[in-house]
Amino acid sequence: MKIIFMGTPDFAVPTLKALYNTDHEIAAVFTQPDKPKGRGYKLTPPPVKVLALEHNTPIYQPESLKKQPEMCDIIKEIAPDCIVVAAYGKILPKDILDIPKYHCVNVHGSLLPKYRGAAPIQWSVLNGDEVTGITTMLMGEGLDTGDILLQEETPIGENETAAELFDRLAEIGAGLLVKTLEKLEKGEITPVKQDDSKATYASMLTKDMCVIDFSKPVKQVHKTICGLSDWPCATTLLCGKRLKVYRSEIISTKPSGKEPGTVVDTDKFCVSCSDGVLRFTEVQAEGSKRMKSEDYLRGKPIAAGTVLGVE
Repeated sequence: MKIIFMGTPDFAVPTLKALYNTDHEIAAVFTQPDKPKGRGYKLTPPPVKVLALEHNTPIYQPESLKKQPEMCDIIKEIAPDCIVVAAYGKILPKDILDIPKYHCVNVHGSLLPKYRGAAPIQWSVLNGDEVTGITTMLMGEGLDTGDILLQEETPIGENETAAELFDRLAEIGAGLLVKTLEKLEKGEITPVKQDDSKATYASMLTKDMCVIDFSKPVKQVHKTICGLSDWPCATTLLCGKRLKVYRSEIISTKPSGKEPGTVVDTDKFCVSCSDGVLRFTEVQAEGSKRMKSEDYLRGKPIAAGTVLGVE
């Protein structure tokens, strides 16, 4: 097939890599414009662009496909058999959706119709799901509402963070996309309509979600930490200063008898929740580096009875 690939962040890179390793022709790559990053606000290309440059693939970076109709003309001129989309971050208008013979195929990080929207991977962890997966789908005008092509499930580890799951699903998605294209070309897939009554929406994460509430059940607190890692990251206050918490593990599902937020083991950084005890395993103090909790405690011991979250 002649393919146009549309994608932007790290999640999309394994899929594009997998396509380069097939006999398909990658005729062009569409990705978001370079954006300023870091302290110097240096213009930085998205990860997909970096990979496309390595393969000398023509690259297009429109601000908007809707507001730049010339992009539709370019795509028509390329005449792709299929447009593959993975975390592109922009809406495809109908006149583009209708161009390819084998349609526009999207790689989505959930088992649709569950978790349509921007942050399906993070919400599957935040909600304590035991299983998630990848869906390949035909793109429509709605938000992740198109017909399902293939799905692949994977369990979510008890202590797996959203960042770790993100990387795993990106690889699973790459393999499933290649399989999807093979079956589409051979006519071996019958698209299945989604059951809209079972649809849920995965909204974007915000920094308002970051403050840890230790009065919640220990599993909920743990999954909040896992689901917000690496961004925007769960936080609390230690001696009035912000502490980021990247990783944790449940130590006990029995109440400690201490006020929620109390450090009940100062050697292992164990903290009381409403119905159990949680251990912080990876943290970052203000002005410091991300590190394992034992390394942090060696440099900054915590006094017995310290309560987190207090100004």
